[in-house]
Amino acid sequence: MALERDYQPKLIKRLEKRFFGCVIQKLDTGYQQGIPDLLFLWGVHWAILEVKKKKPTKPSDFEPNQEWFIDVFNKMSFSACIYPENEEEVLDAMESAFRARG
Repeated sequence: MALERDYQPKLIKRLEKRFFGCVIQKLDTGYQQGIPDLLFLWGVHWAILEVKKKKPTKPSDFEPNQEWFIDVFNKMSFSACIYPENEEEVLDAMESAFRARG
């Protein structure tokens, strides 16, 4: 089974290809427990993504506060939990959210 650290660089390359000129920063999760993994900046748009190696199926698949942060950041701009099985769906939703905001 692939590890998250193996999936994340591949995801970053896909994001950079799909959203040319974007900036992606790995977030320091040591600062605040539960902060998602990646900050994505593209023009006036931003998103925060929690990267998982596989679909989370139980609450223990998330760190404390992680689901809360995903929800809060999604209300501000766009945030989601992304893993190989939902990657295309999340990227499509992110692109659609950005288009809706102009």
